[in-house]
Amino acid sequence: MIRNDCANPLPPEVLRGLDLFNTGKYFEAHEALENGWRAETGEIRVLYQAILQVAVTYLHIERGNFEGAVRVAARALPKLEKLPEACCGVDVAGLRDDFLSVMEHISEIGAEHIHGFDNGVFKAIKYVVD
Repeated sequence: MIRNDCANPLPPEVLRGLDLFNTGKYFEAHEALENGWRAETGEIRVLYQAILQVAVTYLHIERGNFEGAVRVAARALPKLEKLPEACCGVDVAGLRDDFLSVMEHISEIGAEHIHGFDNGVFKAIKYVVD
């Protein structure tokens, strides 16, 4: 059960991925998180994969790829929704809310205006203390 895994500390590669995400280096974050995801065999993989898919969605947005962003977001959202509010110190609820806000904004501006998207809307992943 993923809740049990949520009490464990994050491995170094995943922490590195979160740091890269929080500095707006979404491609590099994806790479680090994917390494962590591939190395993990437990259900906590869902957390890593959800965050890496958010990173890929943001990368698609930065590159003006509306369809790619929407496609990857559709895979990320169900994973974020099945996770607890906080997991391994990650504020999953906050990430989910921020991600939904970004996707709502993308949906409002549409594919024709994605190149003018304000990346300042992207928020850092927050940590929670038990």
